[in-house]
Amino acid sequence: MSERDYEVGVVGLGGLGSATAYWLARRGVSVVGLEQFELGHVRGASHDHSRIIRRSYHTPGYVELTADAYSAWDAVERDGDTRIVTRTGGIDLFPDGAAIEPGPYRTSLDAVGVPYEWVDDAEIRRRWPAFDRGSVVRDGVMGLFSAETGIVPAGPATATLQRLAVGHGADLRAHTPVVAVQPTGGEVEVVTATGSVRCGAVVVCADAWTNRLLAPLGHRIGMLTTREQVSYFPTSDLDDLRPGRFPVWIWMDDPSFYGFPTFGPPEVEDRLKGSEDCGGEAVDPDTRTFDPDDTMERRLASFMSELVGDRFGRPSTTTCLYSLTSDRDFVVDRLPDHPNVCVGLGAAHGFKFAAWFGRVLADLATGGTTGPELAPFAVDRPALSRPVNREAWLV
Repeated sequence: MSERDYEVGVVGLGGLGSATAYWLARRGVSVVGLEQFELGHVRGASHDHSRIIRRSYHTPGYVELTADAYSAWDAVERDGDTRIVTRTGGIDLFPDGAAIEPGPYRTSLDAVGVPYEWVDDAEIRRRWPAFDRGSVVRDGVMGLFSAETGIVPAGPATATLQRLAVGHGADLRAHTPVVAVQPTGGEVEVVTATGSVRCGAVVVCADAWTNRLLAPLGHRIGMLTTREQVSYFPTSDLDDLRPGRFPVWIWMDDPSFYGFPTFGPPEVEDRLKGSEDCGGEAVDPDTRTFDPDDTMERRLASFMSELVGDRFGRPSTTTCLYSLTSDRDFVVDRLPDHPNVCVGLGAAHGFKFAAWFGRVLADLATGGTTGPELAPFAVDRPALSRPVNREAWLV
């Protein structure tokens, strides 16, 4: 027996789910959002202080979507009268013989008409003196610089989406685990641990827990959940690492590392954040530990010193989950046999697109038509039935 009817239910209130609830409520749609943990929890992928937002991507399709990502965040900023995106400029660093080739990035940006600069190692060290204190931006390293690259604060941005969603009338419920999504009679019954809610449509944004809800419906997304980590490196030598003097950066090789200028609240303002992309072990999201991997931490610490000089103390490290599809592309689709059940999955690079995800998923849940830009993200695409290949994640 359903306790109340809603037009749309959203399962999972991380960045993507919160954005979906926001856009639905903003449009006057009655929406309930159900989160198994507390709002703003640290068990998934939408916490911590910063995520990269950028135009540089390896396909024209993604480059085009980045414009929509910036536009969607801009709409949220205007609605909330707050700043979310901080533009710092960013550089993708390609060593000679890089595992991630620069060609697709340059041709994709060219195809969409997005400006960038292709600069050599001497110019990189001249513009950003911190790199001149390290040893790796040498010997033929090239950089793709984009002035639009910046930072989206993951935890605060998710909280803003939730606050605005509630302000527009959304019913957001924490500590409400969903155990089943059951299409029936043209509606969807969302079964929780304490009851059920009947909705006209449901959007599943459950990230690492997605397949547990899709499997009873006959669907399974080819994906692997890994435990990743980010580290904050303390130093009193910060002047050349601040925004304006230091960019967001990505080391485009295997292993791939990335990091930020100093950014965030007082507890991390004297620390430089860095991370290794896709370096963690496969885990079960319900039994994973939160203990840092010492080997990964040491590997990152060594690289950070090689990048900008040996100036750091022992880092503090926090963990998160990556839910990586077998091809590392998004899932944004309706289930073909249950069109009132929609799925959104960010494939461990989706937070920069979260506001866009929410807008598109709100369209799908309310009967909107899909455009050709969503075709690569179909839930039944052949790539999702192939075994996971870590080499596909090097993008």
